[in-house]
Amino acid sequence: MEALVSSVTSEYQDISLLSPEYQAIIQLTRNVRSVAEISALLRQPLGVVRVLIADMASEGLIRVHQPSLDEGKPDLNLLERVLSGLRRL
Repeated sequence: MEALVSSVTSEYQDISLLSPEYQAIIQLTRNVRSVAEISALLRQPLGVVRVLIADMASEGLIRVHQPSLDEGKPDLNLLERVLSGLRRL
């Protein structure tokens, strides 16, 4: 849920042959976003978005960046970015 996602496709790459869901996720991940933020922006259940993102990552369309946890503690910068993104919604 807190993993960050970014698009691997270039802005000029033709994504019109992809499904509408894939296209929307690629557009949203031109800027790095959390899985939870993508779910909220798409107004789709988190479980559905997680499956779509996993499929897209396996196809090489997006990159998933797992946060590094230091001694079991969440990264404070990551939490602040997620909170900031949620406030913008």
